[in-house]
Amino acid sequence: MQTNAASTLAKVAEIGYNSLEGATYTGTEKFYGMDPQTFKGVLKTNGLVMRSCHYRVGEDKGNDATMKGTILDDWQRAVDDAAALGIAYMVCAWLSPKERLGLDHYKKLAGDFNKAAETCKAAGIQFCYHNHDFEFEQQDGKYPYDVLLNETDAALVKMEMDMYWVNKAGQDPISLFEKHPGRFPLWHLKDMDATPAHAFTEVGNGTIDFKKIFAHTKTAGMKYFFVEQDQCPGSPFDSITSSITYIKKNLV
Repeated sequence: MQTNAASTLAKVAEIGYNSLEGATYTGTEKFYGMDPQTFKGVLKTNGLVMRSCHYRVGEDKGNDATMKGTILDDWQRAVDDAAALGIAYMVCAWLSPKERLGLDHYKKLAGDFNKAAETCKAAGIQFCYHNHDFEFEQQDGKYPYDVLLNETDAALVKMEMDMYWVNKAGQDPISLFEKHPGRFPLWHLKDMDATPAHAFTEVGNGTIDFKKIFAHTKTAGMKYFFVEQDQCPGSPFDSITSSITYIKKNLV
């Protein structure tokens, strides 16, 4: 995507994907180097729709003091650009270690999320939060993930559940669905291999019981799922082909 977005998207469409989730906006305020209308044209050419996109909070700017397009800096422009592209979900993608400083800080983040979600709502967009595993490391006897769920407005702030990270943290996705029905419209699908490293692997090639999880889509409120594999053993195109083949045969 960084070197040739158009040809990459053409291959993704050829493999059989039709809906996408994007990244790169935070910091660049571009979609893979393109403004919303240009990128929208590339998507249309390939018969693709970008349903969702990832963003950062922006408290921890690291070495980039000018970072914009975050939840805390130039968010209105980010929302406007997302609306121009037709994005339906704007997702907080990750918290840096400096953005995870205790339960009180998570409560502050919940307030930031509610505020950002109000701006999204005004544009017809749903705000979501994407988990990893650090949200399930107890602090003062509580999970930060529970704080985010309980301290945000359930209508304004939904969740994008990453099945790999929830399972790696030793949590049960179905139990979370039952405790917070309708709160999980977006899912990330990547599998966890059976090695001691519990590495990323293609959907259907690991230990996660996706068939069992998919039996609870209505309880979760799932609308879209995205195949995500951060690291691949060879060509990413081979990995996403393997995943979609398993998904079409076994899950949908």
